[in-house]
Amino acid sequence: MSPALLLGLLSLAIWIGLLLARGGFWRARQRDDRGAAAPPPASWPGVVAVVPARDEADVIARAVAGLLRQDYPGPFRVVLVDDGSSDGTAAVARQAAAATPRPERLVLIGGAPPPPGWTGKIWAQHQGIAQGVMRGIAETGEAPRYLWLTDADIGHAPDTLRALVARAERDGLSLVSLMARLSCVTPAERFLIPAFVFFFQMLYPFEWVSRPGRVAAAAGGCMLVRREALERAGGIAAIRGEIIDDCALGRALKRQGPIWLGLTDRARSLRPYGGIGEIGRMVSRSAYAQLGYSPWLLAATLLGMVLTYLAPPLLALAGAGLPRLLGLAAWLLMALAFQPMLRFYRVSPLWGLALPAIGAAYALFTLRSAIDVWRGRGGLWKGRAQAMAGRA
Repeated sequence: MSPALLLGLLSLAIWIGLLLARGGFWRARQRDDRGAAAPPPASWPGVVAVVPARDEADVIARAVAGLLRQDYPGPFRVVLVDDGSSDGTAAVARQAAAATPRPERLVLIGGAPPPPGWTGKIWAQHQGIAQGVMRGIAETGEAPRYLWLTDADIGHAPDTLRALVARAERDGLSLVSLMARLSCVTPAERFLIPAFVFFFQMLYPFEWVSRPGRVAAAAGGCMLVRREALERAGGIAAIRGEIIDDCALGRALKRQGPIWLGLTDRARSLRPYGGIGEIGRMVSRSAYAQLGYSPWLLAATLLGMVLTYLAPPLLALAGAGLPRLLGLAAWLLMALAFQPMLRFYRVSPLWGLALPAIGAAYALFTLRSAIDVWRGRGGLWKGRAQAMAGRA
């Protein structure tokens, strides 16, 4: 058997396996607007939204307005933790709250610097949760049943919280998480953003996440957490050093009860990602952490990406005979697998043919992530190098 024929067989087998035996991740069917809507509970439990914010003045007004305009019928409060911002984030948030019908729902606190072993975001959430629980007990006599962990650059539709709580109550969930729709306007975003969600679903098939088993994940932009389940898991401190904190929280909470993760149009990213370099930095911030900082897993991952994404077009364009046909077949399968996500993001189906180039870009981002860690700049976010913080 020639090397080219072996390469073609391996690449085609990989894509057949992904399509048939990876939880149908590519269909993008796990969405919060599919199936029967959860009925309203007999009574609406208390909820506290916790929002860590560090230098978010450009988006915080829209995020705060979306949170304060929730049509949630039960007790609800928003705790915004200003995590050492230098751009006037807190003042912008106050001004935005004053323009809403319910400005009293907002509690703004200044966050302390993170102690050793904590990432900045998790430490800010820890402070916000403590403040929210304390306020809930003082105002209603009991702690809130749910904590809504969301980001300062996410905008929410008015019914987002009501839909989250209804699903959690109906299904007895420890965690309900929505993958916010990311910005996909510029050519660079159309090139890389749908694939970001596609690859995330490949790693963590949403249908598997929502079933009993070991696969667990969450999307950090929107996570409704049952407070008692979080406390049983050791509190937010249980993931204090995690760079990929949302998936770590998903794993911790799945051990306490069922969880659910899906795509949505209700939650949207408010910040455009700009060019390829900016998106690459977003990916590189956590890619090596996903591999457990292992150089061996890094090498295996890069080899796997070559076989999965680069070999098919190389064989299709430069091969001959059966290896060329195998490369064409694998390339066609990957293009078809990408179509549901492209439709979700409303971009041209022709981007499916570009998936090999997109995969190559993500391979380079992954390699860059490892190099950043080796240089002591891993997990860099707004001036903080946080990679391996949990090992401090």
